[in-house]
Amino acid sequence: MASVEEFLKAQRSEGPATVLAIGTANPSNCISQTDFPDYYFRITKSEHLTELKKKFKRMCDKSMINKRYMHLTEDILKENPGMCEFMAPSYDARQDIAVVELPKLAKEAALKAIKEWGQHKSKITHLVFCTTTGTADMPGADYQLIKLLGLKSSVKRVMMYQQGCFGGGTVLRLAKDLAENNRGARVLAVCAEIVAISFRGPSEAHFDSLVGQSLFGDGAAAVIIGADPDTSVERPLFQLVSAAQTILPDSDGAVQGHLREVGLTFHALKDLPKIVSRNVEQSLVEAFTPFGVSDWNSIFWIVHPGGPAILDQVEAKLSLQEEKLRASRHILSEYGNMSTACVLFILDEMRKSSVEDGKATTGGGLEWGVLFGFGPGLTVETVVLRSVPVETIH
Repeated sequence: MASVEEFLKAQRSEGPATVLAIGTANPSNCISQTDFPDYYFRITKSEHLTELKKKFKRMCDKSMINKRYMHLTEDILKENPGMCEFMAPSYDARQDIAVVELPKLAKEAALKAIKEWGQHKSKITHLVFCTTTGTADMPGADYQLIKLLGLKSSVKRVMMYQQGCFGGGTVLRLAKDLAENNRGARVLAVCAEIVAISFRGPSEAHFDSLVGQSLFGDGAAAVIIGADPDTSVERPLFQLVSAAQTILPDSDGAVQGHLREVGLTFHALKDLPKIVSRNVEQSLVEAFTPFGVSDWNSIFWIVHPGGPAILDQVEAKLSLQEEKLRASRHILSEYGNMSTACVLFILDEMRKSSVEDGKATTGGGLEWGVLFGFGPGLTVETVVLRSVPVETIH
């Protein structure tokens, strides 16, 4: 008869949690950032606010975004005029869209991850689902995704709502713990966002609301994570070596979101990029000291692109070489800010560009990397990554 200690030890994996596959998805409706100000002020019947429109156009021009994807089309918005006003009670209409469309988008990303993984979906043991814009419903989007994918009814699931932009890091941290403490576990971790809950018309009195309208887009990303991969049939992409979460000092109110009858409203302070850049090195030192890493240009970077100012100030603060944040800037340019899903899109971009550029490892030729997620609180998730040789994933 085994002791409790022996039983628990047998439950744990030998090695670290590993990313085994990544899949991403976006709605088919693509919106050019150049055209968006005209479209936005027309559809919200706000063209008379000429000065505000000029300011919004400048904001979009400076966003470093080329295009975004949104489930919301002109036809949908015309059918739901309350969503086009600044503060009209419209939660029910928004919720009706999110409850149906969010699991569908998540399914598309998950199917891509499962296909790349190459194993039967019956081997998935856990599901972690995170969304900020898919508001609470019971049973939740995790349950809906189980049904859409046809996963086993015994899959152990965790549903996380309203994390904000740090949620992509949270998902990886939780999936890491699940994989390492449940031998043989294969965790499907999904982040999915749809701006139907937060789209609204402009207001001259609330300029900060326009920041979100200029940045956010729809997207879903799924990763499969497990420890002790069977390399005869599974292809490791990155090891999740350590994960930490911290609340930054003097950051109260830096980013806030409120769920109301009018939907989800966002508020961010102008000095948000300064708060992040002021504290980022401390998180790096704490994360990498155990591994003897102190040169921040010697690692690869997966940074949530909350906006161009955050990336610029982190780059300047740490004297990073220009290419270090290339993956983050690319995803911001091509998709906008997809909240929790962004860092997983960037992780996908990092491994794909590493292969395309002929690099030796999935981390752009480097061994160590960091994933940063920033969000309400002001909360930072820090994940230490270790790349794998590119030849092992072919």
